[in-house]
Amino acid sequence: MTDNGLLYPTLIFDTLTAYRQTAALRGAIDLDVFTAIAEGAATVAALAQRCRASERGIRVLCDCLVVLGFLTKDADRYVLSAESAAFLDRRAPLYMGTLADFLNSPTISRGFEDVAAAVRKGGAIDDAGTLGPDHPVWVEFAHGMAPRAALTGDLLADAVALDATRTCRVLDIGASHGLFGIAVAKRFARAEIVAVDWENVLQVANENARAAGVGDRFCALQGSAFTVDFGGGYDLVLLMNFLHHFDLSTCDRLLRKVHAALLPGGCVLSLDFMPNEDRVSPPAAAFFSLAMLVTTPHGDAYTFGDYERMFRRAGFARSELRPLPPSPQRVVLSFK
Repeated sequence: MTDNGLLYPTLIFDTLTAYRQTAALRGAIDLDVFTAIAEGAATVAALAQRCRASERGIRVLCDCLVVLGFLTKDADRYVLSAESAAFLDRRAPLYMGTLADFLNSPTISRGFEDVAAAVRKGGAIDDAGTLGPDHPVWVEFAHGMAPRAALTGDLLADAVALDATRTCRVLDIGASHGLFGIAVAKRFARAEIVAVDWENVLQVANENARAAGVGDRFCALQGSAFTVDFGGGYDLVLLMNFLHHFDLSTCDRLLRKVHAALLPGGCVLSLDFMPNEDRVSPPAAAFFSLAMLVTTPHGDAYTFGDYERMFRRAGFARSELRPLPPSPQRVVLSFK
């Protein structure tokens, strides 16, 4: 509704053209615009030379980045926003430009090309979606999403309660890059990590464990979490962004297996995008359900109530919900 009381289709227009914002950010990352500005190439002419691009192109792109909030403009010079300086300067310790490699990969983008078809079917148009054995997209995920996971892993380690005086066993299911288990291993010097995932993905996790100096306490267990033998005697199980890929009955089956592998008094930490019970808030968690609809056969964004009931059916005594600020994700702690 405008000031004069007339309706105008602003939300419709903005949503149908939102892909332009994604494309502008991806283009700036590919051209390394943010790093160039951080290094002092802050004018159109300097950026064009540094990024090997046309002055017209740089001017249009950078002005759009100002509109989006990634840059500010002071006369003829561009300045990084605080978020861009922290996460989009390639030299920054928490550089996040690699997120585009997974989030905008053809495999993920393809799932959104025909949402209507996915809605009619009730799941990914491709029968297996992204869940086929050794799917190459999960190697892209392990590399591309690693910086964000490293940041979240530090937050997650604060929620872990292990006895630092003895050797503890930690099972990391769907370990991917391995950085969540690695964060626990770095926090607890006697924690031993067993990482479960496909062979091609675990190669990335092993490299990360060696680089973090915990390779001697990091063991890879190759195969599907639903069929591989976990063994037993675990103090802690990590389910990081995993259960949302599957329907409730499949999650129940896995959680019964997890329950059997845990020591009495052991705990499961589940990290996920969890909408409130109304399923429309908060926005990031609520919207995540669409990603699961178009990329998996039966996945969903589960509420804490869903998690609580799943773990109870598997035999767990109780579950607790904890926020993980400033991350939009939440953690569920479930105790045997």
